Amino acid sequence: MALFSQPTARALAILDLLMANPNQAFGLTEMTRRLNLNKATCHAILTTMSNYGFLVQHPKTKAYRLGPSIIAAGNAAFAQFPVLEYARPELESLQNDLGIGFAVTGRSKMHMVLLALYGRAAPLIGSFQLGLRLPNTAPVAACFTAFSPANHLEDWLTRAHDSRGGYHERLDQKLRVSLIAIRARGYEVTLRTDAGVELAKQLSHINTSWSLTELEDITNKYQHDLCDEHYHLDRIDPKARYNIATISVPVFVYKEVPVMCFVAGSFDKPITGAVVEDIAARIQQSAERVTALASGRETLT
Repeated sequence: MALFSQPTARALAILDLLMANPNQAFGLTEMTRRLNLNKATCHAILTTMSNYGFLVQHPKTKAYRLGPSIIAAGNAAFAQFPVLEYARPELESLQNDLGIGFAVTGRSKMHMVLLALYGRAAPLIGSFQLGLRLPNTAPVAACFTAFSPANHLEDWLTRAHDSRGGYHERLDQKLRVSLIAIRARGYEVTLRTDAGVELAKQLSHINTSWSLTELEDITNKYQHDLCDEHYHLDRIDPKARYNIATISVPVFVYKEVPVMCFVAGSFDKPITGAVVEDIAARIQQSAERVTALASGRETLT
């Protein structure tokens, strides 16, 4: 069983809450209510984080916001993802041309993380907060896995089987077929699902009562339920119409493993397979330009 530190989780919950609400400050009472923390415990954590600059407290209202140490930490993390510097103008241009929202996702060993939102994706912040972590477990994060080494793929599949209580041959075959399709065409297409609707509903609900453990439970249930739905569009008929959730394109820099993915979403109505292919091609062109800039093969003019 993985080790778990409750004190660390409490501090992370505070950071998560503030990252999810960057334009809002929270007083001690509101913080303890949202996080379901003991007031004395919460005050001790907030004081310590403020002393080290990770939070700042308003001198009059006494409310807390993220502090300068977080900016330094963010800049250090940003240095690990220089590709984001070049992504913004490309994705802002795409959302203006296509009238849809865009996001950027990254991946850690156990999670897929929402790094940025552009255009019509912005209203989703109410439920899909920046920094949101979804399990890096099949079928989530397939666009990353399809272009990763075999051991990553097998770990990704194993975690999905474990979440279902054991090996499922039909699920295993379905997931492998989806990965083959993604790798062959160079991008991932997902469909709207009941699991996705429920995820948005639950995330919006817990935003008023923030809990890392509840958030993990909700996202794990989302991954679990997706396994029972038609989630990936493996074959695209240019003339057929689809209820698309996302179109994801991997971004590579120095290695043959994606450093992040560009994700199109916020589709108001069903679109044809031909439109899906056109949008994907546009995103791929942007991803290639960003890769060229980030790797030094091209320079800004």
